[in-house]
Amino acid sequence: MKLLVMSDTHGNAEVIKQVRESNHDADVIIHCGDSELAYDHPYLEGVRKVRGNCDQDDRFPNEELFEVEGFKVFAVHGHLLNVKSTIMNLLYRSKEVEANIVFFGHSHLLGAELVDNILFVNPGSLQKPRGIAEKSYVIVEYANHNWKVTAYTDKGVEIFANTYELTE
Repeated sequence: MKLLVMSDTHGNAEVIKQVRESNHDADVIIHCGDSELAYDHPYLEGVRKVRGNCDQDDRFPNEELFEVEGFKVFAVHGHLLNVKSTIMNLLYRSKEVEANIVFFGHSHLLGAELVDNILFVNPGSLQKPRGIAEKSYVIVEYANHNWKVTAYTDKGVEIFANTYELTE
């Protein structure tokens, strides 16, 4: 399973196209909001996508919950759960929907952590990063009870790769 996750592209449709083309083997593509594009924009075709606070098209859902290879994937932008202050609201909501993995944006801060056996990933921003200079996205893969999260710049250069082991 290979998940391509991006967020906060803020009107830059070309970066979405570029990242998709360089990761054409991804099983699922997720955009965590603030694309500032129309819901039916061609570069978002086939993408699991949610509405961010800067998205005007109300066809975007506020959250997406779907299953991939037996894992429940939960995607939100995060503004409605106040993720810039705390991920506790996001943790509680993730437990309510029984998610295994959570993708969110809004803060533009790249990061990943395993909390209560739920993987939380923020892919950062492909337009306006915070905390680091590099514009970023992530690839998440699962094998042998481990999540591997690899972060890349918009040019495809690896920023970091971390592995998170699930407990039974």
